[in-house]
Amino acid sequence: MAPTLLLDLSQIDLDQVVCTAKQIEQVNPHRGQMRLLDGIIWLEGNFDSALAYHDVADDEFWVPGHIPGRPIFPGVLMIETAAQLASFLFIKRLGQKCFTGFAGVDKVRFRGQVVPGDRFFLLCQVVHFRPRRSICDVQGIVNGKLVFEGTVTGMPI
Repeated sequence: MAPTLLLDLSQIDLDQVVCTAKQIEQVNPHRGQMRLLDGIIWLEGNFDSALAYHDVADDEFWVPGHIPGRPIFPGVLMIETAAQLASFLFIKRLGQKCFTGFAGVDKVRFRGQVVPGDRFFLLCQVVHFRPRRSICDVQGIVNGKLVFEGTVTGMPI
């Protein structure tokens, strides 16, 4: 059975940006080549769900080595991008500045490739929230196709 998307993308204007990279940096500590969120397109009012994106460029640090002549965005970076969105939601919902680190990833599946030139959309939905732990279902979409899904658990460190 084909997985269901966490959000109905047809109901969201994919060209709008509600948080720029600079605004994301006011919440998340990631900088330079490790800041993987380029913008947030949609946020649910109580920070339960979000849609963000990363524009995969041909000059990213991993391109020359993963895989030479046929670069593929590494799965671990897909997970990291999703975790950064989950962290953003956690911090905003908590209402105080903190650093959120990985506590676990589960049920991860890769269903397609992401390559330079792609806009990698990230969907995130909080399924459990407590001040000491957050669990989010996450999905990655390219060209309308689900390419990645899993569950990310984070906690303040």
